[in-house]
Amino acid sequence: MKSLRRSWAFAKKDVRIYYLNGPVLIFGILFPVFLFLAFAVGRDVPADSLVPGLIGMALFFTASATTPAILPFETRTRTLERLLAAPVTLPVLVGGDVLAAVLFGLFLSLVPVLIGFLALGAGLAQPLLLALAVLLSAVCFATLGTLFSTPPTDEPSSVMTIANLVRLPLIFISGVFVPISDMPAWGQLLSRVSPLTYTTELVRHATGHAAQIGAGACIAALVGFTLVFWFVSLALHSRNMSRRLT
Repeated sequence: MKSLRRSWAFAKKDVRIYYLNGPVLIFGILFPVFLFLAFAVGRDVPADSLVPGLIGMALFFTASATTPAILPFETRTRTLERLLAAPVTLPVLVGGDVLAAVLFGLFLSLVPVLIGFLALGAGLAQPLLLALAVLLSAVCFATLGTLFSTPPTDEPSSVMTIANLVRLPLIFISGVFVPISDMPAWGQLLSRVSPLTYTTELVRHATGHAAQIGAGACIAALVGFTLVFWFVSLALHSRNMSRRLT
């Protein structure tokens, strides 16, 4: 419980400094929406069938939007040394970054959800499954963001470049714009290595659309990706933290 309270303190610091500003909020909302419109407009596809991709993509970008840059920025401003001098463990410190990213992703995910169900008229067959999909995905993508922040650099732009080089290609192999069943065999195989695939498929189940991957398998995959991202991130942060301070 004490560790959770300390992580919450770090999360509040992150929200106040990094998340509650115009550029982050605008990027988190507008970028997924406009990217969605760029692919949806003019296509002979029912709008509501694209809603799972919109929700998944918005979660993907919002929950992993700022986490990669927090530690590099704090390294540059020399505030990381003060944080590490506090009586906290590395999991508590990184957990605070993850918690802030999860809250940010959950809050901004309301925008695509409202667009999908109110503006586009998407059906909602399983509300609890949708809530579970959003929560698991926010946690998964937030931990992915901490993995991007592991290089021992004080240049946030360098880390964000790496993050975008990974995130942008994943959109196109995750069934966001094209159903997995319509992909070539190699594309269907690649889609299995993307956590965004399982978010999109799980939201498809929740909205009553046909999905290629079972709901149970999607849940297990998101939990598995989260655990892998978390433990690999902690291992790399532990190895590289001393190099940040030199």
